[in-house]
Amino acid sequence: MDPFNSAQDVHRCDLCDTTIVHSYCDFCHVNLCTSCIGKHISDGYDKHKIVPFQERRSTLIYPKCGTHPHKTCELQCKNCNDIFVCSSCTASEQHMGHIFVDVSTVYKAKKDNIEKDTEEIVKTISPTYEEIASDLESQLANLDGGYEKITTAMSKQGEQWHREIDIVVNKMKTEISEIKVKHRDLLQKHLDEIKQIQAIIKQTLLTIEELKKSTEVFPTIEYSSKIREFSKFSSKIEVSLPTFIPKPTDHEKLYSLFGHITPFISTATKNKVLLLNKPNTSSREQLDEPELLVTIHTGYDELRNVTCQNEDRIWASGRINNIKCFNFKGSLLQTIQTKSDNFPKDITVDYDEYLLYSDWSTKTVYKVKNGKKEKLIRLQGWVPCNLCVTSNGDLLVTMFSDDKTQSKVVRYLGSTAKQTIQFDNEGKPLYSGNQRIKYISENRNHDICVADWEAGAVVVVNQDGKLRSRYTGHPLVTKNKPFKPRGITTDSQSRVLTADCDNHCIHILDQNGQFLRYIYNCDLEYPTGLCVGNNDNLFVCEFYKGNVKKIKY
Repeated sequence: MDPFNSAQDVHRCDLCDTTIVHSYCDFCHVNLCTSCIGKHISDGYDKHKIVPFQERRSTLIYPKCGTHPHKTCELQCKNCNDIFVCSSCTASEQHMGHIFVDVSTVYKAKKDNIEKDTEEIVKTISPTYEEIASDLESQLANLDGGYEKITTAMSKQGEQWHREIDIVVNKMKTEISEIKVKHRDLLQKHLDEIKQIQAIIKQTLLTIEELKKSTEVFPTIEYSSKIREFSKFSSKIEVSLPTFIPKPTDHEKLYSLFGHITPFISTATKNKVLLLNKPNTSSREQLDEPELLVTIHTGYDELRNVTCQNEDRIWASGRINNIKCFNFKGSLLQTIQTKSDNFPKDITVDYDEYLLYSDWSTKTVYKVKNGKKEKLIRLQGWVPCNLCVTSNGDLLVTMFSDDKTQSKVVRYLGSTAKQTIQFDNEGKPLYSGNQRIKYISENRNHDICVADWEAGAVVVVNQDGKLRSRYTGHPLVTKNKPFKPRGITTDSQSRVLTADCDNHCIHILDQNGQFLRYIYNCDLEYPTGLCVGNNDNLFVCEFYKGNVKKIKY
């Protein structure tokens, strides 16, 4: 047991090991009984300091001076990097005019710091690491179960596909059976007609045989030849069998259609106590000063939307009836006319890299596939606005009612609506009810982020539609106009970027909706549509200039 801290120990003399201790040598750190004090100090050493046991360890033991061995250093020289010095050193020529500080003062300050460090380690840091370790142990314990759920979901999807394939096969077999019945009926009809003619021919031959043997004049003269009639042969009927032409198996296509596996994301959630006086960082650091990489001139007078197709292509649209594709050098690659001859509300690209756009005039979302515009979604009573393809391939659509009083977000799988997000837990609307554009994006946490211009807010809900945060702007002296967010996008760190058009800047928020910083350089003017590429480069539409700016931030 600890001889100084245990209440259950009886402290005994270190020399005789039997008598209860009464005194303590504060220099040698030895317990002494009254009888052994003389024995301890009889060695002639002059540094012994005997104190009552209760006052033990109250005497400071100073280091010996290297220059004057018989003296202790009770001072530090500030001019000589805080080296220890004795009183003789202070009077030497080497330290003439130097500033000295009492070692006991430094010692006390250090002791206070040690006490504070001990308290912080015990009360904050150690429990935090225990919590982190416990959380990691819990994650490890639940790892197999979590992955088992994923593989179970895959198996269920496979079973569903097998059922759907069986349905398709059975439907095709039914179609074949129906064709077979029609085929048989057609052949039987023609066979019956031929058999009728054969019966007439047989009867005609019998009549001819009788006439050949007969000597009667009248029947022979009345005979009429039917050769011409019989010679009008019916066309030979050939009905070809239907054929089944199997489509070649495209494994990559099947893989993409079957589902999508999102990569696991490692994010370190750091305790605020551990981040005191430390900058906010992430696995991909933000630059101190965003850098303009490329400016693409689209030719639009009022540029509204931009979306990335792949590593080197973007689509852009404005308030005219076409959508343009550019490479990252700014060269125009393709132009597509809208089907209704009206401008699109928004554009995006799905997982197969097909262009999607919403048409407010026909209340339709179109897919452009091999140059053809296919109707993907047709609405009744609602007008589609902005689009976002999620990480699992679903399509999110913002829309407003025909009477312009309600707004909502609807999730689609193909052309089937599977989720509607409109009200909070209290039944209040999440979004302002009007025809104003509401840009939309999804972050890596599957949160759904909407830039609500009319409400002056970025509204974030989780994938179940439950409200997570509502950001209404961040004060900045040079940005004094009301916060009215337009475009919105997210990056690989689940940060949310939204365009503050009237204040000519971009707001960057963390995944919890907290403001991080602005992007207000790069000569941005009236930013609207936004998108982030695979390398976290930001593409920004400038509404009136018609430029798309590629920015590294």
